[in-house]
Amino acid sequence: MTQIPNGSNYAVDMRDIVIRFPGVLANDHVNFTLKKGEIHALLGENGAGKSTLMNVLSGMYQPESGTIMVKGKPVSFRSPKDAIAAGIGMVHQHFMLVPTLTVTENILLGLNEPKFFMNLSIYDKKIEKLQETFGLKVEPTAKIWQLSVGEQQRVEILKTLYRGADILILDEPTAVLAPQEIDELMETMRTLVSQGKSIIFISHKLNEVQAVADRLTVLRKGKATAEGIDPKGLTRTQLAELMVGRKVIFQVDKLEKEPGEVVLEVENLFAENNRGLPAVRGVSFEIREGEIFGIAGIAGNGQSELVEAVTGLRSSEGSVRINGTEVGNCSPSKSIRCGLAHIPEDRTGVGTAPNLSITKNTIMKSYSQDPISNGWRINYVAAHDHAVGLKDSYDIQAPTVDTMARKLSGGNLQKLILAREISGAPQLIVAMQPTRGLDVGAIEGIQQILLEQRQKGAAIMLISEELDELLMLSDRIAVIFDGELVGQMDASEADLNQIGMMMTGTLRSGE
Repeated sequence: MTQIPNGSNYAVDMRDIVIRFPGVLANDHVNFTLKKGEIHALLGENGAGKSTLMNVLSGMYQPESGTIMVKGKPVSFRSPKDAIAAGIGMVHQHFMLVPTLTVTENILLGLNEPKFFMNLSIYDKKIEKLQETFGLKVEPTAKIWQLSVGEQQRVEILKTLYRGADILILDEPTAVLAPQEIDELMETMRTLVSQGKSIIFISHKLNEVQAVADRLTVLRKGKATAEGIDPKGLTRTQLAELMVGRKVIFQVDKLEKEPGEVVLEVENLFAENNRGLPAVRGVSFEIREGEIFGIAGIAGNGQSELVEAVTGLRSSEGSVRINGTEVGNCSPSKSIRCGLAHIPEDRTGVGTAPNLSITKNTIMKSYSQDPISNGWRINYVAAHDHAVGLKDSYDIQAPTVDTMARKLSGGNLQKLILAREISGAPQLIVAMQPTRGLDVGAIEGIQQILLEQRQKGAAIMLISEELDELLMLSDRIAVIFDGELVGQMDASEADLNQIGMMMTGTLRSGE
């Protein structure tokens, strides 16, 4: 075990950290240092060990070996509470929230104050003030289950800030923000470090790392390939190569494709959110064969409800037709029979059954069809062979197809969903945030899969908060704000600033 001298000038000094899981060496003698008053970026592919290392620092895991010092003192955290007491707060990529409690209740959960009596209205106002300070808007009285994924991310950030942590671990904090909000968050981060706070910034967005990080560390397959280097002198290509061990091409090969017949028709669609409030307001559009229709918008403006209404997961008013067949307010199975494939934003809660194997996840839509089905029984030999074929074709990194889905990294879990959905040769693909939180290598692969399906004639509805991704993949782009489509344009004519203004409601098409 490496001994770290007392009086370290680092806010955090981790040495020779080793973490093992069954069959996996997640952190292999990793070193990581965080200076006081700096932003240190932590990069790496999905499954490289970044979150594991930060879970050690935040008290979630205890290392097999290694030494940790915080503010010059050796520490051994037995729980996240110990880490919080030491001034360390982590915003996790997978949210640590209680769905049945309100935003304010989640933020207060685990704190010593209030002890016996709680006047929630007082704390609601405190949370509102905190939101104004950091520009993270979310309704304090709303329950977590009523919020979109993006809004839940904001609650996680607010929860950490409320605790007054001076060492912040931000795991993909910008994944659900619009460009203007990202700029504001970056400015907030700079303000925090100027006041003496220290930030560990986990991100797959290389341009953000180059813009805001003072130093960076790169992990690949549990080992550090770069430790505490200055990102300013590196190109995006060099950073990506350090992450994935190969060259990454940042431009997709999008071929010309003449759109065919109309596949999806949405007409005057209305839907409510989980609180019974209007979320989708008179939306109309159509998507043709061989066309990607991108929808841009800030989280919480009706995207989730729109997707659920189109895919049959939410009741609605209006019309949804797939190849001329009305599927609005019908069961999802009817939409699936009409050729629908759905890639949801929530990979674990909606897209997969985490405690089931890869094999069982791949047959969720085909279990009643030949050759998987033998009458009323499942042919598990055929199911196994089917899963092996998809695992190889989509390069799903797992020991076997008997591995449970919850043990897969985010990128491999997304590949599993794509494999299941696309193997049925869909005519319509509804993809909600398909690359959120993924590394550059995984993003490249998933974007290529979507373009291949476009080339084969599939109509694709792509909802993303990544404007660069929408501009690169889409043939047409629409902007959603407050449940309405406030503008539509050809992607070739789209203007980033104009889209950003539409996303915040300051501009509508034609103004």
